[in-house]
Amino acid sequence: MAGGLVGLLDDIAALAKLAAASIDDVGAAAGRASAKAAGVVVDDTAVTPAYVQGLAADRELPIIKKIASGSLRNKLLFILPAALLLSAIAPLLVEIILMIGGAYLCFEGVEKIYHKIKGDDHSHDLPAAMKGPEAEAATIAGAVRTDFILSAEIMVIALKEVIDEGFVSRAVIMVVVALFITAIVYGVVALIVKMDDIGLKLASRDEESSQKLGRRLVAAMPVLLKWLSVIGTAAMLWVGGHILVVGFHELGWDLLYDIVHDLEESVSGVGGIGGLLGWLVNTALSAVVGVIVGSIVVAVVSQFHGGDDHGDSDEAHGAGAAAH
Repeated sequence: MAGGLVGLLDDIAALAKLAAASIDDVGAAAGRASAKAAGVVVDDTAVTPAYVQGLAADRELPIIKKIASGSLRNKLLFILPAALLLSAIAPLLVEIILMIGGAYLCFEGVEKIYHKIKGDDHSHDLPAAMKGPEAEAATIAGAVRTDFILSAEIMVIALKEVIDEGFVSRAVIMVVVALFITAIVYGVVALIVKMDDIGLKLASRDEESSQKLGRRLVAAMPVLLKWLSVIGTAAMLWVGGHILVVGFHELGWDLLYDIVHDLEESVSGVGGIGGLLGWLVNTALSAVVGVIVGSIVVAVVSQFHGGDDHGDSDEAHGAGAAAH
């Protein structure tokens, strides 16, 4: 009996090790999948703070919490089941959907640059300060609608990274990605939108060091939002272009991929910095592809809007989607 008990304990220990290894694998895969979606995550983080600007300070965090809940609902109840189903029955369709998302990212990036150059950038135009539950509901609904597009892109990019995993592992990994990405994005958003409040509290203290830090935080917030917008635009062009380059390769059209790969390889052998140079070349060329594709899409869209400078395209993104 003792021998049987020892055997049972050994089996339990082996199962525990296997479970631990599986958890490690899931965590590693979720990390890789999340990293692949980093460009869209930056864009999502840059967009969301605009929705709560102009609202009462004591309502900012509750509204962000509701937007985060809506984002998680988007990912887990709508996007994830559809993505898993497609990955099981039509994996090629996942690649095509991902490429459509990549083209959309390119369009968004070029459109932002287009409006900036023209001087009619309304990326931070906001309605008058909203009051009351109906206004809050409208703000939250608009943010969640826009988040749906970004969340879909994030989840499909992540899914593509783990599409060769078993169905159950794939589902678990994607749930982890959804939870992780949502926590990161809206945790950072909460810090950003409350940064000026934290700065004002510090500035009101008696200590001179606290006052200096508080004033710096208040002064830094508009600069931070501006740079987030710039980084988000660059990330959209790079990520969108890279998705298209790899997607065409997956579909058997290798010209773009071969050009980018050959140029990347040509600098990867440079001692000490070859890896960095290769990444920079790949990123720059992907961004060029993003600009070209985005420009074509913007030109096509402008024809459908009768040359109205894409005014309707912002409206199509949902209430508040001009935050892009």
